[in-house]
Amino acid sequence: MQVLQVQLEVGPDPAEVGRARRWARSRLAGCGIGDDEPLAETLILLISELVTNAVVHTGCPAVLRMLLGEPAVRVEVADASGRAPSRRQAGAGDTGGRGLELVDGLADRWGWQREGAGKRIWCEVDRAAAGPADSAPDGRPERSREPFGSIREPRVYL
Repeated sequence: MQVLQVQLEVGPDPAEVGRARRWARSRLAGCGIGDDEPLAETLILLISELVTNAVVHTGCPAVLRMLLGEPAVRVEVADASGRAPSRRQAGAGDTGGRGLELVDGLADRWGWQREGAGKRIWCEVDRAAAGPADSAPDGRPERSREPFGSIREPRVYL
């Protein structure tokens, strides 16, 4: 299996979130994933949330990495902050505090790990659209919780 890995360095500035979204859209389009496809829309939202969390909550530069392979696309954001990510309880009127809830709701798998003095937060979205046979009794797609094993060993670098 071939995996295409691309990465972008992100500065500690909220304006970098928009740049990360534009960069990701262009890379996805270059891999044949159109801007209007549900997969692209989901990935852009996940990237926006993870990069925003890194920029806003750490004040450190970060590295955004996308690994495009089969059967999933993996998004990783690494930063130099050793502070663990934490879910917040956002109130009805709060404008923030829902990022990790969105990640949990949109990604098929996600997690984080310490890396040196910092951390890496990752999520994966399966490329195959869930059909009726893949639905749970409540109609929502079933989620595989198996790790995307070989994505950690990309063979193609850009």
